[in-house]
Amino acid sequence: MARRIPGTGVNVTKATESKASASGKRRGDLPDREALLAYLRENPGDTSKRDIAKAFGIKGDNRVILKAMIRELKGEGALKKQGKTLAVSGALPPVLAMDIFTRDKDGSLVACPVEWDEAQGKAPTVTIKTARSAAGPAPGIGDRVLVRLFGHDGEAGYTGRVVKKLDKNKGLVLGIFRELANGELRIDPVERRQPELIIDPDFRGAAKDGDLVEVEPVRVGRYGIARGKVINVAGSISSEKAISLIAIHMHGIPNVFPQAVLDAASAAKPATLKGREDWRDLPLITIDPADAKDHDDAVYAIADTNPNNPGGYIITVAIADVAAYIRTGTPIDAEALKRGNSTYFPDRVVPMLPERISNDLCSLRELEDRPALAVRMTITKDGTKTGHSFHRIMMKSHAKLSYQRAQAAYDGAPDEKSGPRVESVLKPLYEAYFALKRGHISRQPLDLDLPERKILLNPDGTVNKVFIPERLNAHRLVEEMMILANVATAETLEAKQQTLVYRIHDQPSLAKQESLREFLKTLDIPLAKGIALRPKDFNNILTQVRGTVSETLVNEVVLRSQSQAVYNPDNIGHFGLNLRKYAHFTSPIRRYSDLIAHRALIKALNLGDDGLTLEEEAQLTEIGGMISSTERRSMAAERDTIDRLIANHLKDRIGEVFDGRISGVVGAGLFVTLPAYGADGFVPVSTLEDDYYHFVEASHALVGERSGQGYRLGDAVEVKLTDVQVYAGSIRYEMVSKPKALAGVSQSFHKAKRHIRKSNYGPVGRASAGKPAKGAKRR
Repeated sequence: MARRIPGTGVNVTKATESKASASGKRRGDLPDREALLAYLRENPGDTSKRDIAKAFGIKGDNRVILKAMIRELKGEGALKKQGKTLAVSGALPPVLAMDIFTRDKDGSLVACPVEWDEAQGKAPTVTIKTARSAAGPAPGIGDRVLVRLFGHDGEAGYTGRVVKKLDKNKGLVLGIFRELANGELRIDPVERRQPELIIDPDFRGAAKDGDLVEVEPVRVGRYGIARGKVINVAGSISSEKAISLIAIHMHGIPNVFPQAVLDAASAAKPATLKGREDWRDLPLITIDPADAKDHDDAVYAIADTNPNNPGGYIITVAIADVAAYIRTGTPIDAEALKRGNSTYFPDRVVPMLPERISNDLCSLRELEDRPALAVRMTITKDGTKTGHSFHRIMMKSHAKLSYQRAQAAYDGAPDEKSGPRVESVLKPLYEAYFALKRGHISRQPLDLDLPERKILLNPDGTVNKVFIPERLNAHRLVEEMMILANVATAETLEAKQQTLVYRIHDQPSLAKQESLREFLKTLDIPLAKGIALRPKDFNNILTQVRGTVSETLVNEVVLRSQSQAVYNPDNIGHFGLNLRKYAHFTSPIRRYSDLIAHRALIKALNLGDDGLTLEEEAQLTEIGGMISSTERRSMAAERDTIDRLIANHLKDRIGEVFDGRISGVVGAGLFVTLPAYGADGFVPVSTLEDDYYHFVEASHALVGERSGQGYRLGDAVEVKLTDVQVYAGSIRYEMVSKPKALAGVSQSFHKAKRHIRKSNYGPVGRASAGKPAKGAKRR
């Protein structure tokens, strides 16, 4: 019979308790729950079970009770495991990119995370401790820095030190070139905090009125408007190319390769067969989007003839050998690390590597010899991997197929290229995929259904249409084989005790789980409390709402409850994929994480002298933080560009009514997405008529105080377009649809009404949302 130990929150058996007592250690010497969590917050670098036991002087069999405490806290989701160490769920990672924005009363610099999920509440701040002997220029307000945290010191919050300053491309200013009626030349800013600039006629270059330009400030006096010099003309502000440049500049994405990098890429010579296995006769093929310019993966499969594996397959995945051209510490390597990954816009790609490398020497072009790292994997008929081996090879892609072309050939409509390969290549690939699919179903990764929209542009760069591409088995085939190769990579490197950067995805935090639980209550969907949720628990929820009016709503809310995947040398597994070991290996042309994995494999398996260096191994925590930050930066830039594109597309349709769906609910109003365009806009709560509206967080709804009716996340609505700000990517709507009764949402606002009457601020409603009542003082 188990008994709960007071102060610890832990259930232990009598046998465990008697062992602890026999050791002579009193239970009172164990830390209570809060003391243990406080220690972990304050000491992010000393958090193994051994470290905890040493810190609290826990010896003998009392360690058993400590392990039970830790196990229960992990089960509740209060703790998470990072390799051999422990961390408090929701705590900041040990290394992350931050922006320094102010000083505290003692003069110390204060920074906040570059990326922060607002659903977690207010972004935490970190006080920067500067070493007196630190080399290089000291960081200051406005700098972006990579910070290693010391820990969390109660009310004092986080403290940390700067590992390195990060480039924010602060030298150039982006703006719109204007010729005023009086002949004066000016630059209109595209960012709210950016000042105007005057351009002298000699410094206008080729700029014309309405052009988007990059400007170098050339003189800034104490008084008057600063002056500048036009450095580059991106084109008319109405073109998509100019709009993507706004995002590149605002997010500090390096988009011009230094000359030393271009020179090194031009001087690179094709890899030879020396030190490689010759696999050029193996009929590997590439399957990619129809418009792909670089091809970094090729696949092949064949039935396993081993009688001990009936119905099994041998799958081969070959990946471009980028490590053969990009060595640690070279100018190309330094630039690739700074970029972290390629960034994709509707009209352009800002690549991680120069075109000579990414689109030529490393691209697995059809019928051309190319160096590659390959993994050969054996699976059972149920999709279970039973073995694998890595090889450094010279290969030749036997065919370049698009997803649509490969699918059509398998479905019985081959063309002149795919036809000869249906029986020998495509059918075995699909049969191997169906085996992997059985394994996928058994594994139960998170199965969200949120289709991704694509933008098709006209030749002039304007939007032609927004559409949802068809999801084919050809897409899933490549995806499942890449996942399997990534798992094999992590397993091999672990077995060789080689340090690496994992792709990790933490389980949802306790706060997010509780928020989801409260929301599901409004739909009469139960979610167990006090247990560590697994992907299958979320899938059960999604299955319950499939085909119902709540399907989109629940998918959105479940997505928002998830943590963000990052790169880190400490492994906690990948929650979304439901995999214990996972490392990115399959896209070294466009992700620096994959290049690290290649170098680690080369070193661990003695495949050459261009593997991971000791210096690079020592920096993997910092590198993981950097490339996690650059990935989020790219995602934000891509999203902002689409917002501006759609805003530009709709700017002449003010006053029109559109079908929309509520995609977000906050106290200030409703975010509405137009499915036909993917356009996100805002309906201020102050424009909702005939009632005062309250934000009911648990239900993701705005509810009228008098009527009890309102609007909820996922609702289909009609909205009228009232305002578009193209350069900010901002769209404003007015609600046309009337509020409706919301099942499961509380309609009682008695306390809120009393609070509103007593407050110095006006009620949240039609005329006063977010504004003080007349005569009120701000506090």
